[in-house]
Amino acid sequence: MAHIDMDAFFASVEQLDHPEWRGKPLAVGDGQRSVVSAASYEIRVFGVHSAMPVQQAKKLCPHGLFVPVRMWRYKEVSRRVMAVLQRFSPLVEQASVDEAYLDATGLERLFGEPAEFAETLRAAVRAETGLTCSVGVAPVRFLAKIASDFHKPDGVTIIRPEDVRAFLDALPVGKIPGVGGKTLELLQHLGVRLAGDILKHPLEFWKKRLGERGLWLHQRAQGMDERPVVPFTPPKSSSAENTFAADTRDPAILRRWLLRQSERVGADLRAQGVRGRTVTLKAKFADFTQVTRSRTLAEPVCDTQSIFDTALALLAELNPRKDLRLIGVGVSQFGQPPARQLSLLDLASPHDTTQAGGQTAKQAGVQAAPARPKGALDQAMDAVRGRFGKAAIVRGDLLDFDK
Repeated sequence: MAHIDMDAFFASVEQLDHPEWRGKPLAVGDGQRSVVSAASYEIRVFGVHSAMPVQQAKKLCPHGLFVPVRMWRYKEVSRRVMAVLQRFSPLVEQASVDEAYLDATGLERLFGEPAEFAETLRAAVRAETGLTCSVGVAPVRFLAKIASDFHKPDGVTIIRPEDVRAFLDALPVGKIPGVGGKTLELLQHLGVRLAGDILKHPLEFWKKRLGERGLWLHQRAQGMDERPVVPFTPPKSSSAENTFAADTRDPAILRRWLLRQSERVGADLRAQGVRGRTVTLKAKFADFTQVTRSRTLAEPVCDTQSIFDTALALLAELNPRKDLRLIGVGVSQFGQPPARQLSLLDLASPHDTTQAGGQTAKQAGVQAAPARPKGALDQAMDAVRGRFGKAAIVRGDLLDFDK
């Protein structure tokens, strides 16, 4: 089993796209009330890390670069990474935008021993994306995940079956994925510091104190993990949300944010080749209370205008009386449009549009403009942005909009 973890992924993508930022302390996240989404290795030296409030990070590293999140770009690179992994094995499970599991069973016949395979895989990812990753190879998936973190960045760690016991005996128990919070506090209270310490007590001891989780913990201490790699399954939803620099309920500001988010969600759906029937509006008020509103459409959509129109209608329905600190849009319930029977109106000539006085355009001798296919604007914008970058074309309503 192999676990592949991209190194400081969001920050590395930014440094890849902006060569002048390479080698400089950089954090992804720039809003006054945002948190750091990713920290480059250069900025970590100053104590900055993911999930830290941006304001605190700026105090620790005032000369650092703080850049906005570009999730569309990270997803784009992520798809390329996953495509590389699938060249090695059909059994690839994407765990998040920057990590995946790969079933390496039998691959030694094609790629050599685990260390050679891991190096070949890392080289392939670097050649395709220009980015580095760290790889952990172990008999089971939880150990592979732990191993990938041992020699970051751009490293390889191999845990062979005969080394599992010694590895766990020396492993701090908090390094086991899923052990933290109250469980870790309880273990420390019981004098358990290392994973190997768990086996100093019988299974019944742990089941009595932790129930089914006690069984799980005892299995991990023995290096047991029966979870297989589950190949990629399409996501069930796509969403975008933003926290405002200042709380607001200004309809004009909210409208522009919804348009911006509808663009992001629509572009993501089209990139995946999917459509969704349910549009959801998420709103978080200044007091941190949160509400959602959803509407299921007659047909699945992926075009920006349909998503935006529905989100606007949901906002009007919500009619917020208090200031908002966050707003977001999501689309779910993916599927194909159902078959429907055309009406006589659908069969009418596109040139027979009604003019003043009840005449059609044809009767009046006027040539009506042909109907533009739904989503044609999106397709054109996707093509331009795909070739020249996201900033190459902007909707008029979003000009000079502070994203």
